[in-house]
Amino acid sequence: MTDPSVAADARTVTVYWRPGCPYCASLRRGLRRAGLPTVDVDIWSDPAAAAFVRVHADGNETVPTVDIAGTVLVNPSTRRVVALADGAGITAGGSSGGWFRRRKD
Repeated sequence: MTDPSVAADARTVTVYWRPGCPYCASLRRGLRRAGLPTVDVDIWSDPAAAAFVRVHADGNETVPTVDIAGTVLVNPSTRRVVALADGAGITAGGSSGGWFRRRKD
């Protein structure tokens, strides 16, 4: 079980998610495609993580909730997470320009 109240590494992107959430799946897929390293925490398996999300989502368990080096966003876009991570010095290792690239012959 993680303890979100303990200060995490300042260069960490933590994604709080739950199984079956299409918004979580979309964000996590986008972050993987971007090559951004994340720590993924299932709030249904971790009561402390669920409590952390409720604190930042007006008492609700709204996911995805993302902690980017101490900045917490509720239901952000992939683009916003990558941009804030970059600003925090956490660089994505993937290619820019999306997931589809036309093959050059």
